Amino acid sequence: MLTVAGLTLSRGERVLFRDLSLTLAAGEAVALTGANGAGKTSLLRALAGFLRPDAGSIAFADADPAAARRRHIHWLGHLDGLKGARRAREELAFQASWLGAGAAGLAAAVDVLALEPLLDLEVRQLSAGQRRRLAFARLIAAPRPIWLLDEPFAPLDARWRAALGVLMQAHVDKGGAILAAVHDPLPVAARAVDIGAGR
Repeated sequence: MLTVAGLTLSRGERVLFRDLSLTLAAGEAVALTGANGAGKTSLLRALAGFLRPDAGSIAFADADPAAARRRHIHWLGHLDGLKGARRAREELAFQASWLGAGAAGLAAAVDVLALEPLLDLEVRQLSAGQRRRLAFARLIAAPRPIWLLDEPFAPLDARWRAALGVLMQAHVDKGGAILAAVHDPLPVAARAVDIGAGR
């Protein structure tokens, strides 16, 4: 589903990593590990199209990269991308509409993430964990095969880490793929790629 070959990324004058290669197959989860500042987030941002690599290539099977990013990728970063002044219901509806989700997908996301009690609250009134669940809802409402996740469980309690682990497992069981930057192990079987290895 995704092939990275000979990738080099810099931040300012500092090279984060050189000549990085990896693959992500259907039905696979890959955990990106490494010290803070090693380039895990920058790699995910480059895959999502937000950063331009210094060298190397990023390919999405036989799809054009721009089209693949529009249609096949979900990006969930440290910043949840939610508007604080909107009510959670409005924000979720906006996100779902932007991604082409239908009413059934939206209802499924609300159900599996137990969002109904939060929908009439303004996003800025939600806790960090509640905001993460609201942000995660778009992955359920509008299914896409590749999930790029940056520390997806950081603000969540044990109950919701386990619940999102179940959703992640269901995603890979259906042939989806997950590439996640983590410090703690993922709650699904995952191949580890150490970004800082050899540096």
